[in-house]
Amino acid sequence: MYKDAVTLRALHPDDMPFIERLFAGSRSEEMSHSGWPAEQIENFLRQQFNAQHTYYQAHYADGQFLIVELDGQPIGRLYLFWGPTTLNLIEICLLPEFQKRGIGSMLIEAQLYRADQLGLNVELFVEYYNPAQRLYARLGFYVCGDSGVYLKLRRDARIQARKVS
Repeated sequence: MYKDAVTLRALHPDDMPFIERLFAGSRSEEMSHSGWPAEQIENFLRQQFNAQHTYYQAHYADGQFLIVELDGQPIGRLYLFWGPTTLNLIEICLLPEFQKRGIGSMLIEAQLYRADQLGLNVELFVEYYNPAQRLYARLGFYVCGDSGVYLKLRRDARIQARKVS
């Protein structure tokens, strides 16, 4: 349904307002239980977004930071790090109105296919309460670690990388 309309492109500096809005929107449910006034929530989320963005840029300097677009309009982000043995799915996030439509599944499945072709395992971290865990389980991920805040999930490569002679 969305296969031809969904595209990926590199993150640009002018995407910062969009990805900050995306970040805040992805945390609106949990923040609604904080009891904080709107201004305090906004300031807290801005601080958290900046900390996360800085961390990703520093720890995944060679990462792929991609904007997900539907018919040319940004609807999410997909952050990846392709290592020698493992693809780290750093972040996938879609605007709420584009969730539960199969777009995230399609994006992840495309990366899994590519990882399999390269003989790479795939790892990611997910919060305990994230409903995406059901999707990850269907795609063959299993729990391989627990930080106390996040679960570390892994999917083993489905084929061995071809040896170049």
